[in-house]
Amino acid sequence: MILGLDHVQVNAPRGHEEDARAFFGAFLGLEELQKPEALRGNGGVWFALPDGRQIHTGVTAAFVPSEKGHVCLFCNDLDAVLVRAEQFGVACSLDTRLPLRRLYCSDPWGNRTEIVEGRHTQ
Repeated sequence: MILGLDHVQVNAPRGHEEDARAFFGAFLGLEELQKPEALRGNGGVWFALPDGRQIHTGVTAAFVPSEKGHVCLFCNDLDAVLVRAEQFGVACSLDTRLPLRRLYCSDPWGNRTEIVEGRHTQ
């Protein structure tokens, strides 16, 4: 019945779009997508992941950051992500509880983001 994941939407406060471009676009290197005309008035920004999936940011009126629930992205070089995070002033914390190398950081509005080296297998 379910074939996969198409996109994830991250909640953000009104007026967040430039910060979204800095975090998801400049820092994470994701390509910005043009939102459909019918949805542009809602605010938010869409980004493409290399595998065809997407991350959308959406305006939430009574925004509260998600400190536990999160998006998890994967990479092939976590050390390179750490270097880039330092260059962009993004604070990260390594999590060594699992054999899988991973870190946590927050988007500009305090939502938790996880980045793993490789992929979760279980």
